[in-house]
Amino acid sequence: MMSGWGGSYSLKCQPVDYSYSPMALRMAQTCWWYYISKFTEFFDTLFFILRKKNQQVSTLHVIHHGCMPMSVWMGMKFAPGGHSTFFALLNTFVHIVMYFYYMVSAMGPKYQKYIWWKKYLTSFQMLQFVCIFVHQFQLLFRECNYPKSFMVWIGLHGVMFLFLFSDFYKSKYTSDGKRRPANDGACMPVEGASYSKCSSNEHDNVVYYSNGIVNGFKTTEDAKTK
Repeated sequence: MMSGWGGSYSLKCQPVDYSYSPMALRMAQTCWWYYISKFTEFFDTLFFILRKKNQQVSTLHVIHHGCMPMSVWMGMKFAPGGHSTFFALLNTFVHIVMYFYYMVSAMGPKYQKYIWWKKYLTSFQMLQFVCIFVHQFQLLFRECNYPKSFMVWIGLHGVMFLFLFSDFYKSKYTSDGKRRPANDGACMPVEGASYSKCSSNEHDNVVYYSNGIVNGFKTTEDAKTK
């Protein structure tokens, strides 16, 4: 915030400051730390694999973690500041909320009553992407000394992730989606530590517990005895 969006940056148009001024260097350093944070998020995937929760390494998960480091590197290298850093600010705040949810989920069943809002977390994430592509694509209709290639690139990211998260939301929370066999935890956003049972498309006669209380698959008969 203090690097620009806390006061000196404009939501309508913010060119990149390529000078060596203290504020420009501070924003460039902030962009660098945001870039590093994209690699720390690979720990999600590592923990899923180590716990043999491969069903949680979904298409959404792979696309999200796969493309972000490359995209952020391009921005950090060629446009370390300016208009598109708004998405990084917003995304960082959303990740703080998301990982707080993960933390409470991992604390055990008795804390699940405190995360009744997980459905709204997905909605919050979708709202984030709407704000991102609206903020970026406004430059299509106004003059701004900011690289249009980065504006389009980040805006398309917002559209793509809105589509992917919307598909997850419909499959999890709408009546039509609930009729389909669900792979609980398959989508990264809010199901990483769910305590509900679900069926698997590959194992019609089994259920599993995606929070790791019972690792691996159990037969339906075994699960009923729990």
